[in-house]
Amino acid sequence: MSAAAPPTAAVGVPEDTAQKRKAIRRAIGAGSIGNFVEQFDYGLYGYMAPIMAPVFFPETDKSVAVISTYAIVAISCLFRPLGGTLVGRWGDRVGRKKALLYTIVFMGVTTALIGLLPTYHAVGILAPLLLLLLRVVQGMVSGGEYVGAVAFVVEWAEPNRRAYYTSFASNSCFLGILAGAGTAALTSWLVQGPALESWGWRLPFILALPLSLVGMWLRRHISESPEFVRATENGADVVKAPVREALRSQWRPILVFCGASIMLAILSYTWVTFYPEYLTGTLGLPRWMGLASNAISVAVLIPLLPLAGILSDRIGRKPMLIAGAVACLVLVPLAFRVGEAGTFGAAVASQLIYIVPEFFLTGIVTVCAAELFATRTRFSASAIAYNSSFSVFMGITPFVAALLVNTFDTIYAVYAYLAAGALLGLVVVTCFMTETYRSQLGADKFAR
Repeated sequence: MSAAAPPTAAVGVPEDTAQKRKAIRRAIGAGSIGNFVEQFDYGLYGYMAPIMAPVFFPETDKSVAVISTYAIVAISCLFRPLGGTLVGRWGDRVGRKKALLYTIVFMGVTTALIGLLPTYHAVGILAPLLLLLLRVVQGMVSGGEYVGAVAFVVEWAEPNRRAYYTSFASNSCFLGILAGAGTAALTSWLVQGPALESWGWRLPFILALPLSLVGMWLRRHISESPEFVRATENGADVVKAPVREALRSQWRPILVFCGASIMLAILSYTWVTFYPEYLTGTLGLPRWMGLASNAISVAVLIPLLPLAGILSDRIGRKPMLIAGAVACLVLVPLAFRVGEAGTFGAAVASQLIYIVPEFFLTGIVTVCAAELFATRTRFSASAIAYNSSFSVFMGITPFVAALLVNTFDTIYAVYAYLAAGALLGLVVVTCFMTETYRSQLGADKFAR
């Protein structure tokens, strides 16, 4: 009688391949949990901003209080390039695993502390200052979290499936946003009226602490990425000044990524943080309808992103990014027009149109954040690029969108803002980007 096949080997799949894919799945889980926690906080903050506004600011002008709450996110994101650079330098010198182990703990602790802050009524101006301080710390830490997690996943992935595997890191962000939306909606339903503004809004933020502890446990039990081990001879041959080296040798891909990624930052964070508030505050939908319609669209996008990754692994990164930029220009104004009907069905339909450019851009920008850069300085270079563009525009977009609508009294002012980013991305990708989907990870894609 023949021996039974090892349990780790799937039918028709060699044992070493099955073992490697099992390790890759563990790496995806360990890398993605931090993205989940970060976006859970970000989505939660965006959805809870109208409720938190009178807690941390004077109630003399409601719209000013809401814009001020968004402004804190915008200011904190300005510190992400500094934090990302520091974390990226560390990740290139001591390894991805160790850097990511600490970032998730800091994110969980600072998010939980937001839920414990005193109110403006209790301590005056100190309340928004403390909120700003915690958001700045979060911004600095998360500036290295996402790019480090993406580098970790890409460096584990099979060469011809990098976009597919990275799509799960992107999905962890949307799952975090979805969880933030669901938690905000559930909290708003269970705790209503004065109790929600008094203490109910605090509970979801405190929930981030146990989530980060789970992430820390996952990251402690995963090995360092094999690509980093290979490129640095198991950490013995690291770049001594990775930030300086990245700026010297990788400045072209840094600029290309910046130009290509701004449109996605504006597109995504108009959708997940500003648009639900626009539906409720301007178009008059009940809050639960605004949150629920947004959650439905996020839930629809999640299973589509792996398909986008598979498609990109076959046709390349540039065709996907070009299609996404064109979709931004053509479909976003249509989505806004549909949403103006002011019904729940229209809100859902508008956001289902809106996610078409998300399909082409989200996972592809993510994988490019790793593929464009050489291994030995990947963490530092991608942190500089990602945080100089995506993170800054991610943070300022809800504030800018709210300000544009408040100033011009039309959502199409926000479209003009997005269109500028999409046109920039279209030019950069078409004229300056080198295709990366079949390239070696350690190679310089922009070598002359």
